[in-house]
Amino acid sequence: MTIVKKTLSPLWVNLSLLLLAIVLNVAVGAVFIPPGTLLKIFANEVFAGELLVDWPAHFETIIMSIRLPHAVLMLITGSALAASGAAYQGLFRNPLADPYLIGVASGAGLGAVAALSIQWPQDLAGYYYIPIAAFIGAVITVVVVYNLAKVGKMVPLTTLILAGVAVGAFTSALTSFLMLRSNEQILRAISFLLGGSPMAGWNPVLAALPYVVIGLGILSFSGHALNLLQFGEDQAKQLGLSVEKAKAFIIIVASLTTAVAVAFSGVIGFIGLIVPHIIRMVWGPDYRKLIPLSILAGGSALLIADLIARWVLAPQALPVGIVTALAGAPFFLWILRRAKSEVFW
Repeated sequence: MTIVKKTLSPLWVNLSLLLLAIVLNVAVGAVFIPPGTLLKIFANEVFAGELLVDWPAHFETIIMSIRLPHAVLMLITGSALAASGAAYQGLFRNPLADPYLIGVASGAGLGAVAALSIQWPQDLAGYYYIPIAAFIGAVITVVVVYNLAKVGKMVPLTTLILAGVAVGAFTSALTSFLMLRSNEQILRAISFLLGGSPMAGWNPVLAALPYVVIGLGILSFSGHALNLLQFGEDQAKQLGLSVEKAKAFIIIVASLTTAVAVAFSGVIGFIGLIVPHIIRMVWGPDYRKLIPLSILAGGSALLIADLIARWVLAPQALPVGIVTALAGAPFFLWILRRAKSEVFW
């Protein structure tokens, strides 16, 4: 009984926080919708309109067509970034690692800005070029970084980080160059780079959801391999882990999961750094639990950050990446100071 309680407690805590974050994110906005009315509308959708409608008709449109799809997109994005961040921190055995360490964000940003710099038609098909181009840019960047870092059949993690920094700097320079040459689209490009989603409605959710779910499922089952890697690569090999295959597999899955999230939601920093670190502090470093809990907590964190971004300058909405950066930068410095203290002592 004690074992079951210890196992379920963090799960139920994070599920409860996630449900609360969803309700708040959908209810609060330029038009406030009481949570009770919100739940009635959800129930009416589930029961195919069999409930007595006692709310304004536009409430249902606001919720089902605008706020709920946006909230779901934020949820899967936060979950993808947090789970990928946990995987990277385990892989590099470093609490300062995050999903953008090897250039995924800079590659996605370059792809998106390259698409925006071309005069695409202003229709739904034209908007789809942005996430497609961002995803392609992220994937190409990861492939280039991985091959640059490869030494024979091995991929040293230090070399991987250095290659990521170099390629990230190169792609960031190209992104700046394209932005300077495309004055008409520069505001949309800046919005994407600050975490502003270029699309709304259910289309981006339906497009991203299958890939994110598959990526999160695979990462959740990588907890045992990440636990073994905490002992060092040599010890992990002695314990029966195929280290190079595990490293390559985790890097590819975490990077592609991040790429999908960035492609549809923009470049959102620090979620993949903060959330896994907090989960590790509260519930321990076992990656078999850490990654699933990070999935739930990452969704909650980004939903709350998105709510703040919409509330600060209401009715105008800030790109959510600004909020996560303002919260994440001090947290990063705190982690850095703590890590320095531990090394010193």
